[in-house]
Order: sequence, then C-alpha cells, then structure tokens
Amino acid sequence: MGNLLELQNIETYYGPIMAIRGVSMDVPEGKVVSVLGANGAGKTTVLKTISGAMDPQKGTVTFKGERIDARDPDWVARRGIAHVPEGREVFPFLSVEDNLRMGAFSRRDSEVSQDIELVYEYFPVLKEYRGNQAEYLSGGQQQMLAIGRALMLRPELMLLDEPSLGLSPRLVHDIAEIVVRLNREQSVTMLLVEQNAKMALDIGDYGYVMELGRIVMEDTCERLREATDVQEFYLGMKDEGVRGRRRWKQRKTWR
Repeated sequence: MGNLLELQNIETYYGPIMAIRGVSMDVPEGKVVSVLGANGAGKTTVLKTISGAMDPQKGTVTFKGERIDARDPDWVARRGIAHVPEGREVFPFLSVEDNLRMGAFSRRDSEVSQDIELVYEYFPVLKEYRGNQAEYLSGGQQQMLAIGRALMLRPELMLLDEPSLGLSPRLVHDIAEIVVRLNREQSVTMLLVEQNAKMALDIGDYGYVMELGRIVMEDTCERLREATDVQEFYLGMKDEGVRGRRRWKQRKTWR
C-alpha cells in the first residue's frame, strides 16, 4: 500500500510568525503515524493545515493523489478526513446522540443509525448517556464522543490532536486501545499528535519528532523508543510541561 497522505515542504504562519517550517511527512495507508513534541512544537498546526483550518504559505498537501491544501475544512472532510481537535470541542448543549449525528452531516446514505450503534459498541458509556447533554460528560467521555463523532464521517484518515490530554492513566490506556481497534477493525488510517510519547510510540507504526516547527527526527516507532534522545527528552519528561525550555541547546543527536 502507498501513502494516503503526503506533506511536502509545508510552511504555515500565524500572522508574521512561522509556525511550521519546511515540514515533509508521509502517512501510509492503513497505518498509525505519531507526531511527538512539546507544546509549541507545531504539531497542532500540522493537523490544522491538513484539515483546511489553516492555509499553508508554501508547500503541498496531497490526499489520495489529490492536492487538498488551501481548501475549506468542509471540502476536506467530505474527501474523507476527520479532525478530532485538541480540547474535544463537542457541542455542549446537544445530546450525545445528536453530537454523533452532527458527525454525519455530509452523508446522504441510510446507514447513519447503523453507524451510531457501531460507535456505541466501541464506547458503551456513550450509549448509556445517549440522551444527556454533552456538557455533563466527563473529560474522558467527551473525548470518546469526539472520536465517535469523527467516526460517523466514515473517514479514511482520522487526525487526532492530543487525545490523552488531561486524562487519567487508565483512560489514556482505554483511548489508545480504541485508536488501535479503529485502525485495525475499521481500516481507518491515523495521524496522531501527542505529548504523551509513551502512548504515541506504543500504538504508532512510524513516528516524527518535532521541535520549533520542524521535524528533527523520524523513524519507526520501535526504533524511536530505543533512541537515546527520545528516551531522555520525551519519555523521561512527558508530563513536565516543557514549553519554552531551551532543550534544543543541550546535546542531541539531531541538529
């Protein structure tokens, strides 16, 4: 199988500030690709550039051989890319089930109800609270709802932005397990952005490490787990909130 998604030399700005610089990345069909890095590394900007929430000033984004950069998010979603943003962003005043139906906004088939039941199979707690307003769900349940809503699009590619953020270790394990199951059982290719390097490397097939808007390392997740720099700077301090720390001036194998 070839690459489902390809980024070539992407540069994206927030006003005059370059957020990502010269990023090139491949996401093979059927795989889980993880992007690691501290806050401010540019990981979220990569996902926003893919989904159409931000336009790149340079470079190309290609999905299934078609350029999708600088397209509207709605257009990108209809092509089969579902974006689960950081912070969940569910519709708080809608019920759980209505949130799921919103995920199928672009579909015109008759199998939406069937797919809602599929989501409930993966997330039984959502079925229990199907009539409740989403604002009353816990953080972990809202994360499950956000992933379930994305699944309702029947995506070929799912962009997951920090799905473990703010969750207990047990819930992080549960979310990671669901991501792997969706990848294997529903054939959804995953691009996972995470500060939790252990989770990202445990479930990923291939990984990229970002710092200051650029890719500084890439390899199979198995090899990245064994890399001294990744062990020291990410696996050893994944919970320390390292934004702003001038770690890149320490001795690393990347320059």
